[in-house]
Amino acid sequence: MVSFEGDRLHPLRMVRAIKHRFGTTNELGLFEMTETGLVGVPDASNMLLADRQLGVAGSVVVPTIDGQRPLLVEVQALTTKVASGFTPRRSAQGVEASRLAMLLAVLERRTGTAFGSLEVYASVVGGVRLSDPGADLGVCLALTSAALDKPVKPQLAAIGEVGLGGEIRHVNHLERRVREAARMGFHQILIPANTKPLDAGRTSLVRVSTVAEAISHAF
Repeated sequence: MVSFEGDRLHPLRMVRAIKHRFGTTNELGLFEMTETGLVGVPDASNMLLADRQLGVAGSVVVPTIDGQRPLLVEVQALTTKVASGFTPRRSAQGVEASRLAMLLAVLERRTGTAFGSLEVYASVVGGVRLSDPGADLGVCLALTSAALDKPVKPQLAAIGEVGLGGEIRHVNHLERRVREAARMGFHQILIPANTKPLDAGRTSLVRVSTVAEAISHAF
């Protein structure tokens, strides 16, 4: 069984093999929709980050895993003050709305970052849909960066699932994620503290236990 995914307003298309006659599978093919049809994308991470601007508040790069394939995506967040008496809006594209609400609650409770009077918009660039819990930390940093109106370090990436206690949890395929970020030139990667030693070459791996600790390293 194969599914065809992608935002009609973006050129990236995903062909996902869910299962075949011998059982389940989880393979992903990435293609670009052109005037002449679908063309394979050999380096999707480079394509998705090609237009990223450094030094912009609310932007964080997340090494994610889709199927068996590592992929770097840019998570963007924007906050604006809402007039008194109005309910702040929360809008998400590419991020599950329930996940966004949970991460906002964790940030309020565990880091003291106030979102109660802010409208919050979160988006994954390129029409990619994030269902990977390992993207939680990147989303949290993007939200915090937007709320503070302060950009994260320009060559920083973030990996980790965030629990309700604000703890950073281990994720699958960590080494693949790290290698992909290092290949794309990221100098510093935030990773869960409770992980085995990894060789990332010249890339600095910063182990963090909580989202508050991650925030202290990100700016």
